[in-house]
Amino acid sequence: MRFIAVLALALVPLTASAATCITEKAGFAGYKDRFATDARAAGVKNAGLSALAGAQLSGITWRFESRPSTQTGTQQGDPAVFLAKRSGSTAENFVALARRKIANNPNTFAAIEGRFGVPASILATIWGLETSWGGYLGGTSIVEGAVTLASYCRRHPRFEEHAVAALKLVDDGVISPSTKGGPSGELGHMQFLAGNWSRYGFDATGDGRADPLNAVDALATAANMLQQNGWRAGEPFTPGTRNFEVLSVWNDSGNYQRAIAYSAALIDS
Repeated sequence: MRFIAVLALALVPLTASAATCITEKAGFAGYKDRFATDARAAGVKNAGLSALAGAQLSGITWRFESRPSTQTGTQQGDPAVFLAKRSGSTAENFVALARRKIANNPNTFAAIEGRFGVPASILATIWGLETSWGGYLGGTSIVEGAVTLASYCRRHPRFEEHAVAALKLVDDGVISPSTKGGPSGELGHMQFLAGNWSRYGFDATGDGRADPLNAVDALATAANMLQQNGWRAGEPFTPGTRNFEVLSVWNDSGNYQRAIAYSAALIDS
């Protein structure tokens, strides 16, 4: 496997936002008009601006943001219960499937660990938690999810950079306006927010482009993201360690982080 670094898309910091946030669906069209000014200033070009103009409010994204209690996936404190809830099976079955993925792709995982120092058990766990190892990449337009999330006052303006990045990915042909992902604009096998893909995207297949819909590129990008945020090869990742703290860059839920560490430890045992 050849690893080729891909230059990240430039993330231009947003200046004082012209797009004020909304708490009512009726304000979405006006938000988009105002956000287009920010996007254009940040370097979004015609294809991205066209995608923004055509974007509809994502109902599932709005529902999650207006009713946070519907986001039940991170409310399970017991890692085994979390894994079972997230996978719709049992923790034991989740771990067995993750082990099988590693066993079926030993060279891929070995090459990624050799390059970035992140073990297969961590990556296979995240892959399984995010998309059931590529079984379901999402059903929401990435652009619509990202822009809807950015518009809502509970998330605005923190997520505007990810909405801008999603539009730039359209400009660059990485995704189309209709490419589906998670309800918050997450994309690909590992469900990156667009801004994180732009920062850490890595071409592990050697075809000249970092593709979030390619499992190998997505796994390598996840490892790249963890390494660049302080992951130390060969060190433990149990709660209280440095590597465990690095998992917070992936997901800031302590329950999610504990589930990753718990599953990875079982995979390695």
